[in-house]
Amino acid sequence: MTRFVIAPQWQGSSSSRAMQLIDGAEAIAGDLPRAATIALDAPTEAGDAQGTAVLRASALARMRERISDAVASAAPGEHAVTVGGDCGVALGAVSAVAGDDLAIVWIDAHADLNTPESSPSGAFHGMVLRAILGDGVDPLRLDPGIPSSRVVLAATRSLDAEEQRFIDEHGIRVIPASALSDPDALAEAVVSTGAARVHVHVDLDALDPSEITGVSFAEPFGAAAADVAASIRRLRERVPLAGATITEFSPSSPAAAVDDLGTILRLVGALA
Repeated sequence: MTRFVIAPQWQGSSSSRAMQLIDGAEAIAGDLPRAATIALDAPTEAGDAQGTAVLRASALARMRERISDAVASAAPGEHAVTVGGDCGVALGAVSAVAGDDLAIVWIDAHADLNTPESSPSGAFHGMVLRAILGDGVDPLRLDPGIPSSRVVLAATRSLDAEEQRFIDEHGIRVIPASALSDPDALAEAVVSTGAARVHVHVDLDALDPSEITGVSFAEPFGAAAADVAASIRRLRERVPLAGATITEFSPSSPAAAVDDLGTILRLVGALA
């Protein structure tokens, strides 16, 4: 069984289209079963940095708590798919299911491994995976964090210098977008971590721009939606899914949202 948590958070984004993340989350929610869906309200205010280098940190901290509580409310035997909003919603979703047996699969064009000090933008969506690993500022980090040995990046192809350094130093597994054409590649990488459960995060910019238009930070040479869906399904045959996030849908208009929804719902189906 699947519980859906709609978290239209925009405060973690650096995009000029950040407010359209609300429209994206609501568009996806419209095609989900209402009885299985919890819709959260994002803080109406932008929030402030609270003396940190993370923009809008106060609003993000409130959303982390709301998302974590909603995910934790899933009944025994259920898992939650959290629909963003920006990638920062993953911190709250992972907080609710974290443990020493959990792996993280991060399917994203970007690694989101900056720190508040290294971030070129100060936007939390570029730091959230590093926060899940335990680095960053309270209350916007997981403590204890997930070890880097239990993290798998997939379709990641645009990295800042600090992110590349961290990946190289910690030996984080990276699966190129092209390798996802073999659905066993992702499953084997997760199994090799020794984890007993997995949280799967999907940022829609992991997909090739030819497959989706409603993203703010499209990168060329991305993954095919069919390959991502097949890889997730194969992974779930090998490792139980503890939870999932799907994020960063910011359609330019309601009509444009409709054009992308078939692709997005294919991924939601693989996660649900």
